[in-house]
Parts: sequence; C-alpha cells; structure tokens
Amino acid sequence: MSDTAILFPGQGSQEKGMGRDLAEDRTWALDLWRLAERESGLPLREIYWDGEAEDMADTRALQPALTVVNLNLWMLLRERFSGADLPLAAAGHSLGEFSALVAAGVLDAEEAVKAVTLRGRFMADCGGEDHGMAAILKLDRETVEDIVDKARQEADELLLVANYNSPAQFVISGQSGALAAAGALVKERKGRAVPLAVSGAFHSPLIQEAADEFGAFLKSLDWRKPEFPVYLNVTGGAESDPAEIARTMQRQMTSSVRWIETMQNLWNAGARRFVEVGPKGVLAKLAGQNLKGREGLVAENIANMEQATA
Repeated sequence: MSDTAILFPGQGSQEKGMGRDLAEDRTWALDLWRLAERESGLPLREIYWDGEAEDMADTRALQPALTVVNLNLWMLLRERFSGADLPLAAAGHSLGEFSALVAAGVLDAEEAVKAVTLRGRFMADCGGEDHGMAAILKLDRETVEDIVDKARQEADELLLVANYNSPAQFVISGQSGALAAAGALVKERKGRAVPLAVSGAFHSPLIQEAADEFGAFLKSLDWRKPEFPVYLNVTGGAESDPAEIARTMQRQMTSSVRWIETMQNLWNAGARRFVEVGPKGVLAKLAGQNLKGREGLVAENIANMEQATA
C-alpha cells in the first residue's frame, strides 16, 4: 500500500513562467491553458509567462492559471501511480482542493477549470475596500485565537482565523478595523503581521454571496466517488460521499482552512511521503513544520516538467 499523499497548492504559490515548459512540450497541456483562457476571457499565458507580479495576483486570473499548472503536472506525474500503487490520499490548500478532487477522480480537469474560473470571478467581485487578510507569524495557535477574539471585540467587526497553516503560521480574515486592532496586538506579543495582497476577506462570511452563487454552479457538476481519499479543508478529514464533497466545497469558501489537522490526519492514516504538485514548494515546507520530528517523514515539491519526469 502506498504511503504517499499528494498535495496541491493554492493562491500565493503563483510564480512567473509557471507551467511554460510543459505546455510548450505537450499539446494536451497547452490545450488546458487554452480552455482556461476561453473560460476566463484572459490572456493567462501572457500574464504568467511574461507579466508582472501585480497582474499575477489577480484572483480572476490566478485561480484558473494555477489550477492548470497543478493539473498538468499531475497528469504527467500520475503515470507513476496505478492499481495498488495509487496514492494513499490527496489534499489541496484552498484553491488547490479542486486539483486534489481531479487527482482522485471526483471531477474531471475541464470541470475543475470551469469551476475555479467562476470561483475566482465570484470572489473578486465580492471584495471590499474595508475587507482583507493578514498572515500572522511567530505566534502559537492559542495566542492567535486570543488576539482575534480581543480585536473583534475592540473593533466590533468581523474577524476570524481563516487559515491554520502550521503551528506558527496563521492567516486572519475580516474587516479592516479589526485587522488593524489585531496587528497592534500581534506586535505587542512579539509576533509579525503581514497584510496579504488579496481582493477580499476570503474564507470568511464576508464572501457568503460569492459562496451562494458558486454553490448553484457546483450543483450542475458530475460529482463522483473518489478513487482514493481526499482530505478536505473544512474538516481536515477524508470524505467519500460525492454529495457531501459537493456541499463541503461550497462551504469551503467561507470556512477556515484546517491544514494543521489535515496534515496530522494524513500522518495518522499512514502517509509518510508528502509530494506537493505545483509551484514554489510552500506545502512541502509546511509538511515539515506540521510534522516536525516525525521519523520517516519525506516532503518534496514537483514544480516543473523535469522534476515530474525524473
């Protein structure tokens, strides 16, 4: 039985030139880029192969483009996995969860590209000047949750922990007054708050309208039983019922990403090798942070065609 968990990154893992080598070598990989460009109406290859960081951060472009890169790499890599050698499980961080669902056969690649294109559009349109997100570093979970509670009360605004990424890395999401209050408290506690370049308060009830619109589209997709377990952000656990997966994917937009629990549950299920499929290697690093000191842990990143075919 495989001890490999496949991980797919989400927003923030984009980088210039991503996916170009594979798309210029394999026609099927280029075809997926072309599909994403038709669906989004954006010149995605121009943006991500030759564009500027500001344009690459636009969630309307980022969500379909990063998903294409993740999926193209997986389609090349999956030749290693068949029959009894299927991965033990898959998981994706926020946006990356759609790539994980494709890997496990719950959705096909075309459905996922169409879904994330709409997701990016809905989330961008739900943004507000008084909404935002910030990464909180160098503080533990209990301290961050305490800061969020105090800042929410002080500002009388919505604020929550949007991402539980690792024991010392969190992301908070909410209204600007509460974010500012939290930033001051983080500084007092000797932590670091880093504002994120996003268009809204993602993974919070402030984008409920986007989640409702997206949920209506998700109902139209053909959800299938996974070929191997997919661990979901909302719960941190595996789900095999296609209907429940569909419901959870709507909730995901307004719920916290429980990545700490996801990694711990994957380890407890027998995962020892964590292979991140996508740019930058953020999740491979988080695997080391979440499972620090565990004997037998291997974490690697496959970010380009050369690594996928090695």
